[in-house]
Amino acid sequence: MSLSMHHLAKLPYFYPFEFGDGKITVLSDGPLELGDPRLNFLGVEPRTVSLMLEDNFLPTNKVVLEQNVPLVEINGRTILFDTGMGSSKAFGPTTGRLLASLREAGRDPTEIDAVVLSHAHIDHIGGLCDANGRLNFPNADIFISERDFTDWTDGSSIDSSFQFQIDNARRNLLPHKDRTFFFKDGEEFLPGVHAISAPGHTLGHHCFMLQSGNDRLCFLGDLTHHHILLMERPMMEFRYDTDPKLSARSRTRVLDMLATDRIAVMSYHFAWPGAGHVVRNGDGFRYIPSPMQLLAHR
Repeated sequence: MSLSMHHLAKLPYFYPFEFGDGKITVLSDGPLELGDPRLNFLGVEPRTVSLMLEDNFLPTNKVVLEQNVPLVEINGRTILFDTGMGSSKAFGPTTGRLLASLREAGRDPTEIDAVVLSHAHIDHIGGLCDANGRLNFPNADIFISERDFTDWTDGSSIDSSFQFQIDNARRNLLPHKDRTFFFKDGEEFLPGVHAISAPGHTLGHHCFMLQSGNDRLCFLGDLTHHHILLMERPMMEFRYDTDPKLSARSRTRVLDMLATDRIAVMSYHFAWPGAGHVVRNGDGFRYIPSPMQLLAHR
């Protein structure tokens, strides 16, 4: 038996788990409807895409991605990684529930003191501000790569087909530049948070290595959009990548490091709640979801 997205969107949509000396609570911004997988996952025969989905008991006519937003409480900071679609319904009606998920978890937007953005696409920065341009997280500093801030608020180097993304970046980022900070590759810009450059999806896209106590976890952002397609065939290309071939190289490099070092991962778009591990699998990789923790709600 399966629940429709209409009913799913009405259920509490948060998941807390222990992480080192702190805690991570995954908050959902709601499922995102991507559409026909054969039009979005490129570089292989469309039939190959359909067979990969069919072999994993997934629909072959559409792909629906999750939006898993980690609220990370480590080393004295309360950090939100990415912010969902906000008020835009460009990818379907079930997006934009981040603030509702936050309330369901018993939390308030004023508690967040840092918002870290993996890149400047609408489904990651669209919830930074409300429809009137006011910050949804008024006590938070904003962290993003300088390359993505410049590329997507200037727009001159971006294909015109992405104009709605440029408009969104300008609306969410430019009015709050005075509280925005840029990180560099390898920098520990917050306690226990290191930036990992992984360009290609956008040219300033980053992943983030988190550490608390003896635990490490890498938030992948949009390193890979699908837990089957872009894992089993990491050189496959994705329609919304700025540079698909560079994205594939970044994906393979970072996933190989995570598999070698056996580091836990969390992906923005993987099946809920998006936390697990990566292992090598032939010429590609396999994602292994972590068992759910029974953590008391607090």
